[in-house]
Amino acid sequence: MTDGESSIFKQLKAGLEDSIAFSRGELSLVTTALPAPPPKPEPTQIAELRNSLRMSQAVFAAVINVSPKTVQSWEQGVRQPSHAALRMLEVIRLDPGVAKSILARRP
Repeated sequence: MTDGESSIFKQLKAGLEDSIAFSRGELSLVTTALPAPPPKPEPTQIAELRNSLRMSQAVFAAVINVSPKTVQSWEQGVRQPSHAALRMLEVIRLDPGVAKSILARRP
């Protein structure tokens, strides 16, 4: 048996042992509620968020780690933010200090 096969076998064995322990009531599983998908803001809402932070498109783009052209296209309604960018926009909207702390970091 190769190391890779041994590792897979160990993982399967551990999973089956956990399943048996759960069936016997010896192990409890934790259920985690997943967050709802982030809201899809209107182009004007993205611009309003950026303006409320008093940031140019270039600075806002650097904080979110996208290009200034991307922010511009979001604000014009040409493109929609990716799922990851939507979550980042939501985080910044809920806690504007996050954007300011990212901006304050020095490389």
